[in-house]
Amino acid sequence: MATTVYNTKNITLQDGVEIELSPLKIKYLRKLMDDFEEVKNAQGDVEAIAALSKCARICMKQFRPEITESQEMLEEYVTLQDVYDILDVTAGIKINEKSEEPVKKQAVDSGSSWEELDLAKLESEVFLLGIWKDYDELERSLSMPELMVTLSISRELNYDEKKFLAAMQGVDLDKNAGKSNAWEEMKARVFSKGKAENARDIVALQGINAQKAGFGIGMGLEYEKVD
Repeated sequence: MATTVYNTKNITLQDGVEIELSPLKIKYLRKLMDDFEEVKNAQGDVEAIAALSKCARICMKQFRPEITESQEMLEEYVTLQDVYDILDVTAGIKINEKSEEPVKKQAVDSGSSWEELDLAKLESEVFLLGIWKDYDELERSLSMPELMVTLSISRELNYDEKKFLAAMQGVDLDKNAGKSNAWEEMKARVFSKGKAENARDIVALQGINAQKAGFGIGMGLEYEKVD
């Protein structure tokens, strides 16, 4: 069965050009995280929407940089719904126009998952794989889902090697498998965009986690948040 690391979405801009959206490379995600402070500090939804549009402009630098020279130029090419779709797919910031919940609250609540991550620590670990010449190249190459999957596989391979060497000495490392695994808990929060309380929470079974488990949200199983 084919698997995917993340979901993509095609949208058509106002000039008729179709683009495929995917998660932001870390280089752009860092910039978005800085500008996202304006969303958190916005006084009401009008300011929040204006700040979110600025965040969408950063996202579009990855896909159509020629229309991001100014905020006014970008707004000639995108609708408000486009802005929401762009932020959803590229950064996991979910806004439901039909929701009675304020736009600012929806944005801030869904954006908290990546804000809590120690990016420098995660990047340092994956940088040791020796694939990238510097951190700038790494951040231009990987999105957060790609970084998390790369780290996950790297750690699994390292553990398998240690388990094999330990077994040669008569030691069973899997005896401690029942203990809480901080790495799995963090992955659950990332893949569920902050909704999962732990790795066993059903909302953690999305994307690559769902595919590894053989089912889950995004593979025929959906859920609806009921207030």
